[in-house]
Amino acid sequence: MNKNEQRIIEKVKAEIAKGNLDNISRTVFYHQYNIRNPEIKWSYLAGYVSRNAGWAMTDLCSKPYQQLLNGSLRKRLFMAYERANWLIFSDAFPQLLIYEQSKRDGEPYFHLLSHFGVSQWIVKKWCEFWRKKNEEKLLVAQIVNEQAIIQKPVIDQAFYRKYVFKTSAFKWQDRLHFSTVLFPTKEGQIFGCSVHNFTQIEKRVELGRKLAWILFHAPEREALRQFHESVVHSGSRHDYQQFSARRYPKTPILRWAFPVVRHNREYDDDWVDYLGFNPNRLVVPLELVKKYNLTDWYEGKVNQLQMAAIVERFYNWVSDRTFNKKESRLRKTK
Repeated sequence: MNKNEQRIIEKVKAEIAKGNLDNISRTVFYHQYNIRNPEIKWSYLAGYVSRNAGWAMTDLCSKPYQQLLNGSLRKRLFMAYERANWLIFSDAFPQLLIYEQSKRDGEPYFHLLSHFGVSQWIVKKWCEFWRKKNEEKLLVAQIVNEQAIIQKPVIDQAFYRKYVFKTSAFKWQDRLHFSTVLFPTKEGQIFGCSVHNFTQIEKRVELGRKLAWILFHAPEREALRQFHESVVHSGSRHDYQQFSARRYPKTPILRWAFPVVRHNREYDDDWVDYLGFNPNRLVVPLELVKKYNLTDWYEGKVNQLQMAAIVERFYNWVSDRTFNKKESRLRKTK
């Protein structure tokens, strides 16, 4: 490397360290990047999905989740969300910044991405984009790449697999489609899609493609962008629930609820070798999504969650009373 390339690498590393502090900083960095480089459509999608990750994290502090899930499971779920989103940022943001520097200087620096553990597959997609400027193809390729990057260290990692993704609580959430990405508007409407079988990369990529269609092709896309650009991300669902007349379970601001987590990433084998399939088959054009207005659906799911919490609370109350009666009879017998 020459001195200019060394300077670029150090500059990118410093920016990543600042941006990858927590969910709030990631969301802000994605948003600011998209303002500077709107042709990189994935950064807009990533900013919206990052908002949803923050909302999912603070859900764990709401009363219904506290009643339904024990403390250790809620901590593990938070770490799974946090780890996945930290890894995606650590992989994606070098790509974004290297592209931005290349655009600024008028020459491609994508060969430098090997210093950040970026897959050669997506490096080739960036080189192709540099020549052909196919924005949608790069968008879908980035969706594939960032879902692939979390497969081994999070989805298939032994601890998370056993204590998060194979737990009955996670399967319950997966079956009921509580794992949903929401795109709100300031008019109180909610759009988005759910993912079923979250642990399968094909399903997550399919979800990403549907979400991208909504953001870039749906008739409501301007209202969605207006929300994203004007509502500051706090990590609390109050960000969008404030525009609805309905009362929802309260969730806290993220930085009040969770500490900053320190992560490490080992640049091991390229994920293409690990997954063992041709990722090009997933890079296909976006398709029309027919059902994506989730306003009424979301209200129903919130009601389901609250009802489940009420049932759980009643069950615990009955169990405690039964236990106390047995204890009382035993004491009288003695």
